Amino acid sequence: MSVAEQPASPADDGPNSSAVRVGERKREIRRRLERLIGIAATEGNELRVLRNGDEIFPAMLGAIRAAEHTVDMMTFVYWRGDIARDFAAALSERAREGVRVRLLLDGFGSSPIQQNLLDEMSAAGVQVVWFRKPMWVSPFKQNHRCHRKALVVDERTAFTGGVGIAEEWCGDARHPGEWRDTHIQVCGPAVDGITAAFAQNWAECHQELFDHNDRFIEHDMTGRSVVQVVRGSASFGWQDMQTLLRVVLESAQERVRVSTAYFTPDDFFVQLLCRTARRGVRIEILIPGPHTDKRVSQLGGRRSYEDLLGAGVRIAEYQPTMLHAKIVTIDGIVSLVGSTNFNRRSLEHDEEVMLAVVDEELTATLDEHYTVDWQGGDLITPGRWKRRPVPQRLGEVAVRPIRRFL
Repeated sequence: MSVAEQPASPADDGPNSSAVRVGERKREIRRRLERLIGIAATEGNELRVLRNGDEIFPAMLGAIRAAEHTVDMMTFVYWRGDIARDFAAALSERAREGVRVRLLLDGFGSSPIQQNLLDEMSAAGVQVVWFRKPMWVSPFKQNHRCHRKALVVDERTAFTGGVGIAEEWCGDARHPGEWRDTHIQVCGPAVDGITAAFAQNWAECHQELFDHNDRFIEHDMTGRSVVQVVRGSASFGWQDMQTLLRVVLESAQERVRVSTAYFTPDDFFVQLLCRTARRGVRIEILIPGPHTDKRVSQLGGRRSYEDLLGAGVRIAEYQPTMLHAKIVTIDGIVSLVGSTNFNRRSLEHDEEVMLAVVDEELTATLDEHYTVDWQGGDLITPGRWKRRPVPQRLGEVAVRPIRRFL
């Protein structure tokens, strides 16, 4: 057999072989997610990554101001400041022009909102409802909050991620007064999944689920992203959000990167992270450092550092400002983005929404942002961790009894 007739070796397959392997992995992870969670992914979605308030708020406000039929918005945080007034003004202006505007606020997280903003929006015709105001619900329900963030405009464009409506999210994470966060703008069939997350919580708070303004449109498939929208809801037993994280961690072969505002995993996920690292997957976890807004959550999560570091997991604490993003990327091909933190509160107690995106280009963008963020992190090494001061150890012990609620 001549050299020309000899079959190519695996090393000679070239870029086409690599593309085939990536395609096979994408199909494999997609089918695992669909079959084990029971939610079909949609194709043809166009996604845009929005990094920090300087990109996020103009995009959201621009969409609201251009609305012609409907605006549905839900948020855990609606606090004070100029941005709170900007959103109230935009929602009110659209309502006065005849657009159906609905706003769902969590009864705990949005309690600092100014009464004059509520009065302004109500007077303009905005339908404002509260999700489980503490005085109205049982002690059991008070612990289960609506932590979802969603904005859906004209049934065609949606936004979700980690951002709340407050001054803390304005700017570009340049100093401790400007938080670091990520939101995603979605166009395409996946908008329906985000709409369903809104509708699920709206149905608990309002008698009318839809009206004549809802057109139930068919979506244009103008993008290339495959997206599965996963909703997490408070209940007993294993939840879809836990399955989502478990599937991607057990499917990872090369690298997992986690960015989360609150890291207090239970023992199961600590051990799953350790097993994943021990089979050769590079795991990086980036969490808030000195500017955390929930010191108790930080102390609760540090209980797991020793096990994770011992398994080879790399942990860094973000130094420039509060890190509020909720992102997981897997092997450069799959991303999770939304409202869910890597803690028991998000996975077991709160209403959440997460996008599972199968798209290497979007994942590459998120990985680029992660690399920049990682450079602003303080790496925790095993030797340094063992030498941490006694007061810090005492704080970690003190929060153990309440870790399941963090």
